Amino acid sequence: MSERIASCGSLDNASLLLQYCNDDHLSAGSNMEVDDRLSHLEQRLQLQEDEIQLLKAALADALRRLGHCEEQTQAGPRRPAPTKVRQLLQALPSKPVSNGYVQQKRLGGFPSSPSSPKKEVLMSIKRKSMSTERLSTSRKDLSDSRSRTTSSSSSCGGKRDSKSKECTLNAEDGYVRMFLRGRPVTMHIPDDLRGSYSLDQKVALPDRKLKLQWVYGYRGRDCRCNLYLLPTGEIVYFNASVVVLYNVEEQQQRHYLGHNDDVKCLAIHPDMVTIATGQVAGTSKDGKALPPHVRVWDSVSLNTLHIIGMGVFDRAVTCVAFSKSNGGANLCAVDDANDHILSVWDWQKEKQLAEVKCSNDSVLGAAFHPMESNLIVTCGKSHINFWTMEGSTLTKRQGLFEKHEKPKYVLCVAFAENGDAITGDSSGNIYIWAKGGNRISHAVPGAHEGGIFSLCVLKDGTLVSGGGKDRKVVHWDHEYHKQGEVEVPEAFGPVRCLTEGKQEELFVGTTRNAILQGSFSRELTPIVQGHTDELWGLDVHPSMEQFVTCGQDKQVHLWDTTTHQPLWSKAIEDPARSAGFHPSGAVLAVGTMTGRWVVLDTETRDLVSVHTDGNEIISNVKYSPDGAYLAVASHDNFVYIYSVTDNGRKYSRVGKCSGHSSFVTHLDWSTDSQFIVTNSGDYEILYWEASSGKHITSMDAVRNLEWATSTCVLGFSVFGIWPDGADGTDLNAVCRSHDGALLASADDFGKVHLFSSPCSQPRAPSHQYGGHSSHVTNVAFLHDDSHLISTGGKDTSVLQWMLA
Repeated sequence: MSERIASCGSLDNASLLLQYCNDDHLSAGSNMEVDDRLSHLEQRLQLQEDEIQLLKAALADALRRLGHCEEQTQAGPRRPAPTKVRQLLQALPSKPVSNGYVQQKRLGGFPSSPSSPKKEVLMSIKRKSMSTERLSTSRKDLSDSRSRTTSSSSSCGGKRDSKSKECTLNAEDGYVRMFLRGRPVTMHIPDDLRGSYSLDQKVALPDRKLKLQWVYGYRGRDCRCNLYLLPTGEIVYFNASVVVLYNVEEQQQRHYLGHNDDVKCLAIHPDMVTIATGQVAGTSKDGKALPPHVRVWDSVSLNTLHIIGMGVFDRAVTCVAFSKSNGGANLCAVDDANDHILSVWDWQKEKQLAEVKCSNDSVLGAAFHPMESNLIVTCGKSHINFWTMEGSTLTKRQGLFEKHEKPKYVLCVAFAENGDAITGDSSGNIYIWAKGGNRISHAVPGAHEGGIFSLCVLKDGTLVSGGGKDRKVVHWDHEYHKQGEVEVPEAFGPVRCLTEGKQEELFVGTTRNAILQGSFSRELTPIVQGHTDELWGLDVHPSMEQFVTCGQDKQVHLWDTTTHQPLWSKAIEDPARSAGFHPSGAVLAVGTMTGRWVVLDTETRDLVSVHTDGNEIISNVKYSPDGAYLAVASHDNFVYIYSVTDNGRKYSRVGKCSGHSSFVTHLDWSTDSQFIVTNSGDYEILYWEASSGKHITSMDAVRNLEWATSTCVLGFSVFGIWPDGADGTDLNAVCRSHDGALLASADDFGKVHLFSSPCSQPRAPSHQYGGHSSHVTNVAFLHDDSHLISTGGKDTSVLQWMLA
């Protein structure tokens, strides 16, 4: 009964349910028994739903036919004025809309992770669509959950099964038309291909492949206990969905790529070879839920040994730890459910031994006692709990603070050589809890100013603590007297995680996604750096092994691809969105989220010039191939053209491209620097004269132009990158290799694709690569095509791929 009532909630007209509930024949005053009334209501609902599904299918088919008739009457690629059919479509129930923009799209049964594959809508990134497909896709989740066969008769799922949505070829007029969200996109065929082109031709897979070579950054902003040193000399940590094993001395990385979404926690087995990592829930490209789970794997071979908890954990696995005293036979994990379930597993048998509701409040740490295999300590908001496992039962003893200050958060826990538990809290106190008890035996109040985010017991039994607000790493002797301290530079932020290195060495992970190396006798220096907020801006140096990234953290980094370190970093006033090098490489332009764009000297990082065009996102800044012009594309629907002199140091606006009906997303220059092609948020392809900003409407004038780059996601040479069922926002970027043989694309599902170029056949095959856990926002080939760089959005990662 409950299932049928739930399915009724998916009906377009919710008033039907009210009608039934208020039916006099089914009212409480009726002589029918309660069971009879419920049964009758069930039958009525079932019949009505069947009728609704058939009506929806018939209506959708009629609207598709009408839409197809409209499209045949269109004279060009520009969108016509709304007709009665389009007005009807607009009036149909659609996706929830706020301020005229579609709200965040999320498929699957799990809540979004902070860096879920479908990106959050920022300002005016994704606008309202008026396609026939809106009728069905907004209810994909609900329709998929139905078990009745009548669901199959509705137009659910958003698949391209309608003939009107297939690519069409008009050989006479020389164009191909594809459809995104029901909207036609017309692409004109060059004259030299018009006679031979066919939609039935096949595109081969590219001969070359990508191999992940380097991961820039570290996830310290919201994860804990995720930095360790292995006997191999490698430090192990994670970023996005990649677990990185980094040999600092040899400057080599290896990567475990078994996860399909954000990794959130990490634990090392007592054998120092086996590793466990836990991930968040995600959603696959076809909308299927990817459940959170723990993967146990070998750090030498990188082979997965066991997968634990599929379908058991909720939302994410936030803490994981191996037992120590029994040879690491057991593993404990805490998920992100409302009750934060603590579970214990025989990981080799993939068998759950016990589980218990841990706390309604957040749980920040969990660890087995090093001497007692049946004792687990958890800590978090306002609590530290000592759990004893007997058989399949976990019994809790709460830690008692008694006369001591009770902190808002117990942030971390470690164990002394004698078995005492040591905690650091949000008030800056270090408490020692005597072995076997739940009371404080010793206290170091005010050990840090602000919270203590990490504790590490060294091999000699002394303690190191890492502070948040004060950014200090402090060394304590066996009696908890301060022995020394070192401070993390302000640019790298508070301490997140500490681990012991060789000899007196320490590795320090920070909340600003950096890892530093040093000791108490020498300063801490960064060995890993990254961005800390959503990342979109990327461009490669025109002649050197360098690239620039910029993000919403207001940071601009110029990277060296051989040392994998930033040559320089610069903070700017506004969140950044786009970047572009001058052909000389002497300067680079950076577009921001506020309408301002700046020019920086690539040698000195000095500010060369500052300009403002509108007050919306600058989505693209791109110099012409001859360096004489700069095109600035904005979310205010305009492209601003500047003349550039003095080797990129002087700018004068010469034109403004006006004609798009939505925000400008992508832009390319012709090889002769005379023309520009742009894409927009409503899937328009428009052409412009660079010197004046004049809109070119004659397709014969532009169909044979050669383009210096291929970053527009809509165009005849790239339309094959769009997968079947794409909604128009699934692809964020594309880039053509400099030799013209390859195309790389960045999608909303954490994947980088490699195609053969040109890619002018529908649904072309590609090599597909994971690593990002969020939408991939940009891709770019280095000047010599030796490597590909990709950037992640919410995962803030930068991945460097080698072409093999």
